[in-house]
Amino acid sequence: MTERTDRTQEAEEPQGAGGSAEIRLTRLTVLVFAVAAGSSAACLYYLQPLLHQVAGDLRVSTVTAALLVSAAQVGYLSGMALLVPLGDFLERRRMVPGLLALSVLALGLSAAAPNLPFLLLGVFATGITASAAQVVVPWSSALADPHKRGEIVGTVMSGLLLGILLSRVLSGAIAEFAGWRGVLLVAAGIQLVMSVSVYLLAPATGRAATEESYPEVLISVLALIRRHAVLRQRMALGFLAMACFSGMWTGLAFLLAGSGSSSYHYSEFVIGLFGLAGVAGALGAPIVGRLADQGRLRMVTTLVWLTVLAGWGLLAWGGGNVWVLVIALLVFDFGVQGIQLSNQSAIYALDPAARSRLTTAYMVTYFLGGVAGSVTAGSAYQAGGWGLICGIGVGVTLLALALWAMFARRPSNR
Repeated sequence: MTERTDRTQEAEEPQGAGGSAEIRLTRLTVLVFAVAAGSSAACLYYLQPLLHQVAGDLRVSTVTAALLVSAAQVGYLSGMALLVPLGDFLERRRMVPGLLALSVLALGLSAAAPNLPFLLLGVFATGITASAAQVVVPWSSALADPHKRGEIVGTVMSGLLLGILLSRVLSGAIAEFAGWRGVLLVAAGIQLVMSVSVYLLAPATGRAATEESYPEVLISVLALIRRHAVLRQRMALGFLAMACFSGMWTGLAFLLAGSGSSSYHYSEFVIGLFGLAGVAGALGAPIVGRLADQGRLRMVTTLVWLTVLAGWGLLAWGGGNVWVLVIALLVFDFGVQGIQLSNQSAIYALDPAARSRLTTAYMVTYFLGGVAGSVTAGSAYQAGGWGLICGIGVGVTLLALALWAMFARRPSNR
């Protein structure tokens, strides 16, 4: 296995390490990567604010319709575990447009669904194809010049997070006129455009020279986890960061809808607009990337976790003040995005020939944190409202800071 990995690395470095004179990322290509990552990730969330509409149309309960969220998550996890590792071995210029094209079919299937089981199948397939976002991110890292890698990955990650945040706004606006099926058809159109754009504008890098079989590729992900302590550390931090992010946004939906003792009573469209505050925070990711490029990754990791801690304090205050809440979302999302970028900058430096498999290891854990956060937030809000959610968030953030203080003392993080 080691000998084969060495051959893979030798083949990958000239094409994808960013030092090749033949392959350079233009600003247009980086933009296309960012939009493709964002549009793919958005496919997981378009129906989330429209569950009541789906339930009414298909004549099922809201609780049953909520299974759509789980189906998308399971599909996404399946795609990250089974497809993303192939990005280290297949021609990404064909793989990514292919996944985007399959996403068009899956979204069309969902839009035409006559009943919930059919829709669940379509949403599950959409989740699998949405894993294209996690092929694009390491692809951009592999093609970037080393001194700009953090900035470029930060830009692509900003696109991914913007897709998640704006998906709620877009779905709410379109559903007002065309219903939930219209939302999915628009999403399919966007994915079709991005499939063609990536194929036409992304550079061809060829396949890595490897003799590894598909099962060996999957097993090698476990080998990477066992080999790299930094990967294990960043997986733990990523789990906690996504648990905070998912828990906050899940609880926020209850808060803004007026559940419990909340003083807010906003419509779903207005609730979706709060995602714009998170967008402003996400736009700061390239700044974090530039600091990482300057060799300040340890300092950056500390600062962004402290930013999240400050964000929780502002969020607690914002439970009764909408303007404070908007500022809190900006601060909080900037911190979470910074954590994600600092983690990915650290793991992508471990093995240039294995960035897609490193992404699989990291993102599966990261997304499991999101599932844990959303499940916990639902129960926590019912038990203690917004204050309990913020209290749990502070506790999780302090745990992460304690872990980072322990990790940072090790030579591999200096």
